[in-house]
Amino acid sequence: MRMYDLILKKRNGQALSKEEIDFFISGYTSGKIPDYQAAALLMAIYFQKMTKEETAHLTLAMAHSGQVLDLSRIQGVKVDKHSTGGVGDKVSLVLAPLVASAGVKVPKMSGRGLGHTGGTIDKLESIPGFQAQLSEEEFINNVNTIGMAIAGQTANLAPADKKLYALRDTTATVDNISLIAASVMSKKIASGADKIVLDVKTGSGAFMKSEEDAMLLAREMVDIGGSVGKETIAVISDMDQPLGFKIGNALEVKEAIATLKGHGPHDLEDLCLTLGSYMLVLAHRSKDVAEAKENLLAKLQSGQAFETFKRFIAAQGGNPLAVEDPDKYLPQAKETTDLKAWDSGFISRIDAEKTGLATMLLGAGREVKESTIDLSVGISLHKKVGDKVKALDKIATIHYNDPLKAEQALTILKEAVEISPTSPEKRPLVFGIVTP
Repeated sequence: MRMYDLILKKRNGQALSKEEIDFFISGYTSGKIPDYQAAALLMAIYFQKMTKEETAHLTLAMAHSGQVLDLSRIQGVKVDKHSTGGVGDKVSLVLAPLVASAGVKVPKMSGRGLGHTGGTIDKLESIPGFQAQLSEEEFINNVNTIGMAIAGQTANLAPADKKLYALRDTTATVDNISLIAASVMSKKIASGADKIVLDVKTGSGAFMKSEEDAMLLAREMVDIGGSVGKETIAVISDMDQPLGFKIGNALEVKEAIATLKGHGPHDLEDLCLTLGSYMLVLAHRSKDVAEAKENLLAKLQSGQAFETFKRFIAAQGGNPLAVEDPDKYLPQAKETTDLKAWDSGFISRIDAEKTGLATMLLGAGREVKESTIDLSVGISLHKKVGDKVKALDKIATIHYNDPLKAEQALTILKEAVEISPTSPEKRPLVFGIVTP
């Protein structure tokens, strides 16, 4: 089998066989196939697309390019959740303990962030002492005893995806639904869960800007899950404005803790209840979404979800006092400055992408893989889209350690916000659900 023939076949619009896809992934992961040939095939895929069968074969080949976790020693149905990413997206910090407190096993492998803020692991590491690197034994034991664990991805989890994503990023071939779907689902399959719930974002701060594209991506991933025996459900959710009020690592942890204590922002709580309800249904812990939502609300209100979060943090070396009193123990920026309303009216837009960029400029995210994150900096919103404002009302507070970065962030944040004389049309938090 020759790589030249695969490139020619796909360039001419023909479907690649399972054997041909396995040959490509195996050869590229091991270094036998050079970047220039892999890039040529990716560009052919970009223009000619892939069939559902090809996408499923690609996903499995990538998932099996390295270690596939064996979670059979975890008792019960194991359900994982994945988000396509966004601004202020601290959902996993709330969702995992909430669902675990209702009896569902949540074994979660998470990454570090490249972009607006850190990933789930970076956020958790703002809690003093928290350890993301667990042995397989520790990981399985924590899920069995607490109901959840969140650990950093091992280097050998879907290594083909890491290599291919880096190549796609430099060859303008990221934006292809089959390649995105295979990338996401290969990691989920390698992570070993039985069922998967996806949070597919749409809007200015999402990878998929339009609802139509988000729906296509969701359908592709749900189909892949079904084709490999992992029942998958996708929720299409809004990312046109940031989720919640806090953007930045330690700030988001504080907001997640507030939500678990029952006084978090409505959009964050509502989204967690929606995603969590589908996780309970997939795990057969509730007969339908309505019953599941009632169950989860009870866990929030009784404090059981918060207690599960505390146990999870302590089990992974985190200081429990930081969970009880985050204002005292979590990193805090030295200075703050406010963005104030320059007119009276209604907040008609808070562009999530620009708000995320402002947060990254403060040092909360990584521009490149080697960037060092400042866990203390970020943005606190005081208003959301649709809120009424008077001139000089506080719209947002910037938490910073570097005055020059704060000045740059303030300029971009002001561009992100629009004030209109009339109330804007309300966007839904959830646009739809894609099921098998």
